[in-house]
Amino acid sequence: MKYLVSIGLETHVQLKTRTKMFCGCPLSAGSEPNTNVCPVCLGLPGALPRMNREAVRLTVVSGLMLGCRIPPRAEFDRKNYFYPDMSKNYQISEDAHPLCIGGGVEIRAGGAAGGRPKTVRLNHIHLEEDAAKINHYARHSGVDYNRCGTPLMEIVSEPDIASPDEALDYLQTLRRILVYAGVSDCNLEDGNMRADVNVSLRPEGAEKLGTKVEIKNMNTFKGIHAALEFEIARQAAVLDGGGRVVQETRRWDGELGETFSMRTKENAHDYRYFPEPDLLPVTLSEERVELWRKSLPELPGKKKARFREQFGLPEYDAGVLSAERALAEYFEAAVAAGAKPKAAANWIMGDVLRLLGAAGKEAADVASLSTLPPASLASLLALVESRTVNGPTAKALLEELFEKGGDPAAIVEERGLAQVSDAGAVEDFARKAIEANPKPVAEYKAGKKASLQFLVGQVMKLSRGKADPRLAAEVLAKAIAETADA
Repeated sequence: MKYLVSIGLETHVQLKTRTKMFCGCPLSAGSEPNTNVCPVCLGLPGALPRMNREAVRLTVVSGLMLGCRIPPRAEFDRKNYFYPDMSKNYQISEDAHPLCIGGGVEIRAGGAAGGRPKTVRLNHIHLEEDAAKINHYARHSGVDYNRCGTPLMEIVSEPDIASPDEALDYLQTLRRILVYAGVSDCNLEDGNMRADVNVSLRPEGAEKLGTKVEIKNMNTFKGIHAALEFEIARQAAVLDGGGRVVQETRRWDGELGETFSMRTKENAHDYRYFPEPDLLPVTLSEERVELWRKSLPELPGKKKARFREQFGLPEYDAGVLSAERALAEYFEAAVAAGAKPKAAANWIMGDVLRLLGAAGKEAADVASLSTLPPASLASLLALVESRTVNGPTAKALLEELFEKGGDPAAIVEERGLAQVSDAGAVEDFARKAIEANPKPVAEYKAGKKASLQFLVGQVMKLSRGKADPRLAAEVLAKAIAETADA
């Protein structure tokens, strides 16, 4: 029997604030366990929460980026449960009245690059405090409350996703949008973006959704994709065998490549939600929301389309450059400084990203690249465009600029790096190369075109890398042809 797959994601995103959600404790990854804590985030008797305004703003900004409706009033609730990661035995969250409602994320159907556009609807986005982290060791376990109280945004999708590939596309697109908005680093390795995955199967043609199974706390894209593939196959096997899928929470074991049952699924009433008595409702005026709306950056998808239209970039180039906001801004600044768009795209995607990678940096780190600002790259590309320097010299100069900085034009002039474009000088180098390499000359005459490039390389050696390679190739071909005619 064929089955239709329905996947919904609850994506948890830690917000980029200086302090926790309801107290003044700093947020600092890598601190010693239980050093960034206070009576409020530890839930000690008599401690009262105080709302982080920046966390509210970042959540609303996220909603605006995703096309959500922002109600004028939102309320916090207590979600009651007993577990070591929440010392006060309840979590301050939002239930019936969240900050953001509706919205959607546009992906490609099937998750394929050429698929038709498809919108994954969002149910809502709510704001809450994160739980502590439980660390398991060889002989004991410990709870680190440093993370407890971190502002945590939960983005809840409708079950519109139809495959693991679409789920991956959804998460990657969502991550790009949130990073663009500056609301979170969305670094999965640090745990500030993770997801609970809900998946169900129903027979083809059936309208009612099947029984859903939740897979908790997935924090890698690869793991989410693999867990979904396994779980879909597992549920299909159960249904094919005449069995019944049980609503439950399962965990993913990456080493074994399987999901395992943890517990039967709780329902909302199990948490005994009730309004948080120590916090007033959040009220948002239309003027304030519009002010935040005006500050929104261009969405990655719109930027990609604009790069293709405005700069004539191919689909691939526009996609790479628009994937990271910092990279896109670097590219646009280089073009504004005079660089040709396609040349700037090639050098940024190739050599600049290569140098960043070799230095252990990410594409987003291009924003803090003080040694090679966009204007310096544009200046270097102008030297290449005017044929003042050749390609090899420019690449070597780029590496030096990346390491130490400097003015490309001044360095070329001081060191005499300008390429030799004088035909007479290049003809002299070409004559010497032809005389010293009779075998490649004969091979070229016999039709082996690659031999000409070898001879160009010899000219470059004789000129100490300064000859114009294109001129060298022209001069060599002409000189060899003349010797053949003779």
